[in-house]
Amino acid sequence: MGLLDSVVGKSFRDSSAGRVVVFTGVGRARGYFVKSESEELKIRSFLKMFYFAHFSILILGMLLANAWSQFFVHLREFGRPAEHLLRYEGVYLGIYTLVVGLPLFMLWRSYRKALLSFVSAQDEVLVPEKPGMLERRILGAALAVLGLAALAIALFRLTQAK
Repeated sequence: MGLLDSVVGKSFRDSSAGRVVVFTGVGRARGYFVKSESEELKIRSFLKMFYFAHFSILILGMLLANAWSQFFVHLREFGRPAEHLLRYEGVYLGIYTLVVGLPLFMLWRSYRKALLSFVSAQDEVLVPEKPGMLERRILGAALAVLGLAALAIALFRLTQAK
């Protein structure tokens, strides 16, 4: 529960006018006033339920895609494991996209529809970004690019003919 509490806690901020909730994926600078503590608890429980479902889909989908891709790759002989590493990864990504993509899309649609039941348009306020968020985004993007480059090099080296 500590992970869910920390993820949900990032959605709530204190401002000069009161407590504000910022929903993920709605818009960067849009927040909504929370009128009472009971409303905040209701929104927190909804967000915990959403994130639990989100993480469950991701983790169970990863395990299921891994098992199914191993089954399909070993259905017939592909030679040495290094020779069919890219084929295995391709099958895994295809199955993962189907097994995880569709449920996450449906969960995201229901999340977007349910948000409107917790807040009203009159309570919408502009919320400035936290200091240092731009630098964190740039650093995260740079690390992602470096990680993908390292993965591409590693896959190339593993599948290279010797």
